[in-house]
Amino acid sequence: MSEIVIIDSGQLALSLRLPELGMPEILSFGSEPVEPDPLFEIERSSRVNGMDIAVPSNVLLPAGGMGFFGWPAIAGHRGGRDFVAQFGGWTVLRDGNQTVLKGVDSVARLGIAITLTAHDSGLISMATELSNLGDADYQLDRCMAATFLAPAGDVQVMSFTGIWGREFQTRRELLGNGTWIQENRRGRTSHDRFPMLFIESETQIFGVTLGFSGNHQMVIDRIDDGRRLVHLGELFEPGEMILAPGESYESPTAYAGADSEDFHAFVREELTTWPGGTMSPRPVTLNTWEGNYFDHQMDSLKAQATAAAELGIERFVLDDGWFGKRDNDTTSLGDWDIDARKYPEGLKPLVDHVTGLGMQFGIWFEPEMVNPVSELYKAHPDWALTIEGRPILESRTQLVLDLTRPEVSDYLFGKIDAVLSNHAVSYIKWDMNRDLTHAAGRDGKAKTSAQTRAVYALMDRIRAAHPDVEIESCASGGGRIDYGALKRTHRVWTSDCTDALERLEIQRGASVFVPPEILGSHISASPNHQTGRRHTLAFRALVAIAYHLGVELNPLELTDAERDELKVYIETYKRLRDLFHAPGASFRMEPLDGRYVWGAASGEKIVVIVAQGPQMVGEQPAPLRLPDEVTQFGGQWRIKTVLPAEPQFIRISEGQKALLSGAVTFALSSAGLAGLPLPMLTPESALLLELEPIKGGKTHG
Repeated sequence: MSEIVIIDSGQLALSLRLPELGMPEILSFGSEPVEPDPLFEIERSSRVNGMDIAVPSNVLLPAGGMGFFGWPAIAGHRGGRDFVAQFGGWTVLRDGNQTVLKGVDSVARLGIAITLTAHDSGLISMATELSNLGDADYQLDRCMAATFLAPAGDVQVMSFTGIWGREFQTRRELLGNGTWIQENRRGRTSHDRFPMLFIESETQIFGVTLGFSGNHQMVIDRIDDGRRLVHLGELFEPGEMILAPGESYESPTAYAGADSEDFHAFVREELTTWPGGTMSPRPVTLNTWEGNYFDHQMDSLKAQATAAAELGIERFVLDDGWFGKRDNDTTSLGDWDIDARKYPEGLKPLVDHVTGLGMQFGIWFEPEMVNPVSELYKAHPDWALTIEGRPILESRTQLVLDLTRPEVSDYLFGKIDAVLSNHAVSYIKWDMNRDLTHAAGRDGKAKTSAQTRAVYALMDRIRAAHPDVEIESCASGGGRIDYGALKRTHRVWTSDCTDALERLEIQRGASVFVPPEILGSHISASPNHQTGRRHTLAFRALVAIAYHLGVELNPLELTDAERDELKVYIETYKRLRDLFHAPGASFRMEPLDGRYVWGAASGEKIVVIVAQGPQMVGEQPAPLRLPDEVTQFGGQWRIKTVLPAEPQFIRISEGQKALLSGAVTFALSSAGLAGLPLPMLTPESALLLELEPIKGGKTHG
């Protein structure tokens, strides 16, 4: 009987059969593993007018040329030869929850190793290594990291698109008979093609994501029996991946999970590594960008820090403008020396002032970029990624430094290390503000893949030298949010757009794969700097409060009333953040008639945030039916706290007033079956409901 290999995470199970020749056959992919059975030895009949011997199509990483006529997950050649791959001689190596399948193609002289891991969080991950065992170069055109199997029949794919300032917009489409494909060629994760999908059918739902920050491919290919193979992997530029004899290509890691909770658990438990080993409560952050831009004045910055501390803010981040002669965004990137005009005594007086107030100090870098108007570019124009004879294409008046060159990486490490070593810095905001175009080295060959890995190496080097420093991944906002970046960072800047109305959809989409404590969300000024909209402080605060809360304004410009109100929301965040960020506590609901609902729940406290985006179409809002993950706690509850104190309701009944005042006690099960009859909110307003159980009531959890 054939060898059966089971990868079982407890939530997902991948069952494989290893053939003598050919790729591992996927017997099942779902909630339950298979048991060895004679059924799996029955070969399929060949197709009408097809090959005389049936070639399985439901396999991991199918290669073309030997009877598989679908989309090949592996492709390459050796000078035009060895363009067909057929692996066999499979061996299985197990080490704890990790399984490595190794095969060889003795004709094409290639080796392959597929690493499959069952994670405690419920995820299954897969990565591929392909080796050149021949004596001549092998050009690898494609090598996917992973393949997962989706059912036959109607299947819907949920993907994410967007633009700068409007990321993580969800899109759903029904798959047809052809091949669905998403390719990203921007050289960074991008704002419009995130490497994250959810696959939904009548019988199964699962998500997949690729842990990589560069170019990628995600392909859903319909095979001959109606089922679909879901492939994830890196996208190579022409001729980018040439393996010399003895060299290997190691793919990024791809992940599959049954639901958002499992993806969140993986990020919390395994992917993110925190200084000291555990996440500290996420500090309220003041970022100086929108409050100051490039206008850095020491006295003002110190006063802002003092005002921030009085508000209860715990981390002060100095954004762009502190180095070189950086008075605007056209100059000085690459010149990472402190601007003596703005800081005649260096940064230390500001850092000491901030830390003396009991706050952490953070600082902004954009290490990968250089302005043509800079001392660095004047000295080393050859350090930029360009192609000889082609126009130098600037974006935001920036070029990209070739981090694959050791002298470039060493220079950047030295500059960043000097700032971190000489100042009490706890946090780096690592920005990256342009896509990659004609990214080539001095030899004219593509370097997009190598550049991505060089960025990772620089991040790893900085983290090793400064293990107590946290890093935020920012790339024009949400342009580099993926599990490759999150492996090395502790926070992402979800979007450069801080408009609370836009953030409703941005944060809802990002929350599918990223837990709330990782997503930076800031209370900014009104009118908003990106959209010009005016929103109440309550709306701005409540849209941000469940995530990693920050402030993006000059606190000196607040009125006394605004300052007092902001203090209330910061104090509320601090009181509730342990719940908001607790494993398995957060929930979110699908928007209904412009009403967004999310929050967190435990057996001791439930927090529900309700935000009305656009004007409702209905004349009355439907009662708010709390989801099962909230009502599971059971017992009798009441509303203890409502924020703001006077929500913006269009109309409210006496009974609704009693409910919101805490005078009505209700069974939590009723809140799931019938729902909470809340009043209608005005457009672009929100409220927070804090529920508490009635002591002595029956609860379970």
